[in-house]
Amino acid sequence: MQNKGLIKFFAIIFALVCIYQLSFTFVANSISSDAKTFAKGDFSKELRYLDSIGKENVFLGKTYNEVRDNQLQKGLDLEGGINVILQISVKDVLNGLANDSKNPGFKKALADAKTNQSGNQDYIDAFFVEANNANLKLASADIFGNRNLDEVIKFDMTNAQVEPIIKQKVIESVESAFKVLRERIDKFGVTQPNIQMLGNSGRILVELPGAKDVDRIKKLLQSTAQLEFWETFKVEEISGFIVAANEALKKTEVEVKSEVVENAATGIDSLLTDKSADTINKSNGPLFDKMLMGGQQGSPYVGIFLTKDTAQVRAYLTRSDIKSLLPAELANVKFVWGKIDEKKPEGVELYALKGSRDGKAPISGGVIVDATDTFDQMGKPAVSMQMDGTGARLWEKLTGSVSQQGNAIAIVLDNTVYSAPGVSRGAISGGRSEISGDFSINETKDLANILKAGKLPAAAEIVQSDVVGPSLGKEAIDSGLMSFIIGFSLVLIWMVIYYGKTGFYANLALLVNILFIFGALASFGAVLTLPGIAGIVLTIGMAVDANVIIYERAKEELDEGKSVEEAVNYAYTWKGAMSSIFDANITTAITAIILLVFGTGPIKGFATTLLIGIITSLFTAVFVTRMFLDWSLSRKENITFSTSITKNWFKNLNFDFLSKRKITYAISAVMIILSLVSLFTKGLNQGVDFVGGRTYQVRFEKPVSAPEVAADLTAVFGSAEAKVYGNESQLKITTKYKVDEEGEGIDKEVNQMLFEALKKHLPADLTYDQFVKSYDGKQYGVMQASKVSGTISKDIKTNSIWAVLGSLLVVFAYLMISFRKWQFGFGAVAAVAHDVIIVLGIFSFGYTFLPFNMELDQAFIAAILTVIGYSLNDTVIVFDRVREYLDYNSSSDFNGLVNKALNSTLSRTINTSATTLVVLVAIFIFGGETIRGFVFAILVGILVGTYSSIFVATPLMKDVMSDKEAKRMAEFKKED
Repeated sequence: MQNKGLIKFFAIIFALVCIYQLSFTFVANSISSDAKTFAKGDFSKELRYLDSIGKENVFLGKTYNEVRDNQLQKGLDLEGGINVILQISVKDVLNGLANDSKNPGFKKALADAKTNQSGNQDYIDAFFVEANNANLKLASADIFGNRNLDEVIKFDMTNAQVEPIIKQKVIESVESAFKVLRERIDKFGVTQPNIQMLGNSGRILVELPGAKDVDRIKKLLQSTAQLEFWETFKVEEISGFIVAANEALKKTEVEVKSEVVENAATGIDSLLTDKSADTINKSNGPLFDKMLMGGQQGSPYVGIFLTKDTAQVRAYLTRSDIKSLLPAELANVKFVWGKIDEKKPEGVELYALKGSRDGKAPISGGVIVDATDTFDQMGKPAVSMQMDGTGARLWEKLTGSVSQQGNAIAIVLDNTVYSAPGVSRGAISGGRSEISGDFSINETKDLANILKAGKLPAAAEIVQSDVVGPSLGKEAIDSGLMSFIIGFSLVLIWMVIYYGKTGFYANLALLVNILFIFGALASFGAVLTLPGIAGIVLTIGMAVDANVIIYERAKEELDEGKSVEEAVNYAYTWKGAMSSIFDANITTAITAIILLVFGTGPIKGFATTLLIGIITSLFTAVFVTRMFLDWSLSRKENITFSTSITKNWFKNLNFDFLSKRKITYAISAVMIILSLVSLFTKGLNQGVDFVGGRTYQVRFEKPVSAPEVAADLTAVFGSAEAKVYGNESQLKITTKYKVDEEGEGIDKEVNQMLFEALKKHLPADLTYDQFVKSYDGKQYGVMQASKVSGTISKDIKTNSIWAVLGSLLVVFAYLMISFRKWQFGFGAVAAVAHDVIIVLGIFSFGYTFLPFNMELDQAFIAAILTVIGYSLNDTVIVFDRVREYLDYNSSSDFNGLVNKALNSTLSRTINTSATTLVVLVAIFIFGGETIRGFVFAILVGILVGTYSSIFVATPLMKDVMSDKEAKRMAEFKKED
């Protein structure tokens, strides 16, 4: 081997770098373990401990924060936490750019764009289609030609000229949202957060490993932080309208049957006389029937209404016939709900705010330059804010006006009144203000964080989320590590049994390969996921494959009478084993790259580890193993590539594979027909990734009946599924209930309904918070929760289809170029299509009765692409041998050459498939429920792929290539 000194130098340097990078992981884990011991289960205490040592030097002159940032990152499925994809509302951005235009054509185009948006079409493109269909002039003053955009958009511009300007403004708004979210997350206190923009889709990925308070995080991410200050009407100023509205509604709404409501206060009509009663008769009219309590004299709110009726009350008050009852002095009134009190969630205040003609607040949150969490005069948590010079002047004017009239100032955040303090001491100068109310300390911290980071330019909707409890993550690590150790150990034992001392050298190279993979993951900041562990295990199989190809080739050369040194040297040449190894690995790398482009979350993790593994496997098999072999040869040691047990295995094989092709074609045809019948009649069990929905992995104290639980859930949600997941005390629950509705309270509402539906199956003392929230050591309740909206599920499905088709097309093109004949590409792609159809058919046939997850989701698509890569790997090895034989003997019968190629590569095919299958079986048994369906797909795919590479791909290639063409190909190659 040339330059072996240089290669040895780089191998040692790379190994030392990997050890150095991984040392941060061991140190960080040790400190994290100390923090957990200190905190005794209190997550906030754990964070405070880690924050306190964040800037202390803990390892090689680096602070804990630096050590933590350099450790190997674990994905949510191993660490627990939350992963969300946020969709920045482009509709809101466009509305903002149009200065909240009242143009009916513009409003209709915004609405129709959402309805008529198709496939992978972006919302903004759909909007421009609708705007052009409606013949809107987008540069007009009442749309985009307003004061905000008059520097870039002129009145005489065409829609085609306006379009790129608006698209650029939308991109800038999404980038602004990204920066705001990053600032909020950086101050939240989660270790190793990950936030990234997903292309130009307006989507932002946020991963928060180790995060436990899911509701708090979702609120933090979705809050637009639209802060406004409004003057309120006193209740006596608005009561006349409320009474008139109630009377008008009596004539149009169906009368409610009279019934007595206990412990309710008086209706608003009694406020004028300041009376109260313990009971009222529910025949007071549609508005008063929904009122728990009216506002007292001078109160800044109209009354307290039933929370469940807020939508109906708003609908009443915004009806055109009801709004026409407003007197002139109330013409611009704006009704806004107050913040729901967690201690009394059944009722919420309704405020009447003094609006202006343009509907804008007197002061907006843009004047806030600083915000801090503090405590008010009563010792309750509050948020103190400082305004800039402009804000201070406006604040002084507003507080002076309110003080004179005896009204209040409503502090409104995201269209919710957080507090409405009065001003009794005259105008307030200096621009300092305070938000107080019924807050927790965490709420004031988050609110100050949000206000300081700034507002989002548009609403951010969670279109996909995945929440994993830390207990489930720990189980995944334990099971993943167990499967890895068992599978890897079996491979090491087999290599020594089959190849003896050279097998031991291959094992040393495999150990170096593992070090390189984990070191590279840590160096690049890649995230290790459970599918990523499967990717690492798969690369072990591929590393074994490379060594097997080299060793089998060396054995062949020894059988031809060459010396050991000559045999080893030839095996490491391009005409020996290298062309086969590189072709096989390149085809697998192609599928991994496609996975990396089209996949998200854990699938990207799988693709990343697979790509890194391909590179390190090639290096260790080609260079590291060679160094061990050269070292042994230099010592004049007797090297063999077999043991006394295996030395005669697969020798002198002369099986006529091609003569059996009609039988194998028939077997394949039957399998494909059965698969297609099942696919067209029974279909596939599409997961929420493809159809949208919510899924929950719920663990119970003892076994439960899935059909009984499904019936309980259907009674609550209208439709739901419950399936055994691993064992009968654990279910996977799926529902589409309100999956496309957004808002702070929607997820909480669904979780509450789930808890109530499952209550009778859960321990009697299990509270709602214990059921739904994540914490270490959790035994029962929701272990994992996922949500995929209908919009993003369509994109996932489309991307998955393109990923599979794209990989087939790219591989066909590569093989056609590499082998210079389309027949090779045809045979390989036909075999892969055969494998994919059969795997799909098995999943279609078996999902109703096999006791593990067999959903069609992103993980399954990753498995399919892995099968494609592996099947091609097998096929390319055989094709490469056919090409080699053609190089040396163009006059031989082509059938004989093909059969010889199949026989000579059979030992490699069986060895590689067996070692890979052993590892995958270990993962399937010990790797945990969350990955079992994924591994099963790869298992089936490798079995079918091994069969197809021998009995489908090669015979098909032969059948579409005549002997004359084969001879011409050989002559052409010899001319090269």
